[in-house]
Amino acid sequence: MTPEQTAIVLVGFQNDYFEPNGILRSVVEDNGGIDCVRAATLSLLRTVEDSQVMILSTPIQFTDDYSELVDPVGILKSIRECGAFRRDGPGGQTIAELEAMGTRIRHLPGKRGLNAFSNTDLEPVLRERGITNIVLAGVVTSVCIDSTGRSAHERGFSVTVLSDCTGGRTRYEQDFYCREVFPLYADVKTSAEIAAVLQGGRQALAIGGN
Repeated sequence: MTPEQTAIVLVGFQNDYFEPNGILRSVVEDNGGIDCVRAATLSLLRTVEDSQVMILSTPIQFTDDYSELVDPVGILKSIRECGAFRRDGPGGQTIAELEAMGTRIRHLPGKRGLNAFSNTDLEPVLRERGITNIVLAGVVTSVCIDSTGRSAHERGFSVTVLSDCTGGRTRYEQDFYCREVFPLYADVKTSAEIAAVLQGGRQALAIGGN
């Protein structure tokens, strides 16, 4: 895995999940866990900020009347009923720390469902850059992270799920997916482990260049 062939894909880093007054904050019962996801992810991004690693954000947003959702069920129905992820509201906005990184993070709008590849330019952007490795961070583990990871695998990408940069609705769910589900199609690593791999790649390139 080399930095120039790797993209970190951020899923759901929006105020409705991560801020204390976020509409969907209660969906993640382990509030301490989601705060740790935020801290670990930001630490990783700072580590790779000056590298060639691509950083992409795939926010989910809707208009005020949720006209994009036709007969939604499950979590999408709940999102409409509780008024979450409105495009023009504070809850639908990306968390401030990611916004502060400016153009270093490329935001790909259009996500309306669970899978970050659906209705976005994620795949063509990755192909154009020659990305072969996708590293996933965000929420919720059993829904958007799993569906995006499976889709990436089926499209031929090598997938890594970051155990400390993803959050489930409960600690049990998080541990179960990292132990039993993700290894069926992806590597599971911590942010420190992936940072070491990517920094090793940078060092190898530097040595080769000399």
